[in-house]
Amino acid sequence: MVKTLIAGLLLTLLSSGPTQPATAGMVDRLVADGKATAALIRVDAGGESWSHAAGTADLRSGEPASPDGHFRVGSVTKTFVATVVAQLVDEGRLAFTDPVERHLPGVVPRGADITVEQLLNHMSGLHDYMHEPGHSTNRWRGADRFRHYSPRELLKVAFADPAKSLPPGSRWSYSNTNAVVAGLLIEKVTGRPYEQEVRRRILQPLGLTQTSLPGDRPGLPRPHARGYKALADGKLVDATRMNPSLDWAAGEMISTGRDLNRFLAALLGGKLTGPRSLAAMRTTVDTGEGFAYGLGLQRYTLPCGKAAWGHSGELIGYLTFAFATEDGSRRMTLSVNPSREPVTTQEIAGIAASVLC
Repeated sequence: MVKTLIAGLLLTLLSSGPTQPATAGMVDRLVADGKATAALIRVDAGGESWSHAAGTADLRSGEPASPDGHFRVGSVTKTFVATVVAQLVDEGRLAFTDPVERHLPGVVPRGADITVEQLLNHMSGLHDYMHEPGHSTNRWRGADRFRHYSPRELLKVAFADPAKSLPPGSRWSYSNTNAVVAGLLIEKVTGRPYEQEVRRRILQPLGLTQTSLPGDRPGLPRPHARGYKALADGKLVDATRMNPSLDWAAGEMISTGRDLNRFLAALLGGKLTGPRSLAAMRTTVDTGEGFAYGLGLQRYTLPCGKAAWGHSGELIGYLTFAFATEDGSRRMTLSVNPSREPVTTQEIAGIAASVLC
């Protein structure tokens, strides 16, 4: 029934143009169908902005979700990290073609055969430490969710079994290990913590006052919807508070729809990097997963034929989809707090098409 509804909406939207009520209705449907406890969307297009929220911010209190709420952005963090690396390329402090070994000697196995570019487009072959038991922030970890992890600990887990890594450049394989190495690369080249560079180079110049890199801090700024995780027996547990150091540069950031849309406008509009670096970020490889991947950027082809550029993210209790048209003139950020039923790709594509087409 949901797929039929979305297909019908898409036909209407693609022929008559996007409407706020129709898009908001799709977001409402995620909650009504038991796919989310809360969901919010922020749209910036044609000089106008609007936001909408559905569902409940707290299942205990019944507090309604706020359209201005903060949320964990997960892997959208990778786009910020890739942007900082691109700025360092612009400054001549490294090159996308540099071997990792040149800047981080002895840190990465086969680092002489892996380039900076391959870290950012997931062609490095490095094993994803989050595939190891107890090391994924998308799974319920009980009391371990408050444990601190250092970046070097994460790499130790990733490189424990060399046979689990692929030959560099052999095929696309998404790995959070790449972003951890990229974070260390930023620190080595600049001599400052990677989070300080993200703040100095992106957050402060763009006025992204609602975006943060929490480090070991377990909570989120208010307002925010609480994130829940469905266990095997269907019970929902509150997973809102956690130490995100297990994600670090791969996915620790917290933001809002306003800030992520502002970031995409600046990045895709050429205000954060030089044209050559932005072109490199847009140069994609085939993933075999229904989208192409550049340097910290995903590219989807929408039903209307337009390309959507940005990134998705997942961190227990939170799903994020931040995408824009190629020039950044139309932007949308959707945050979903998952419930017991999974959100489908078709549902997200329908919402994106209603805005970006």
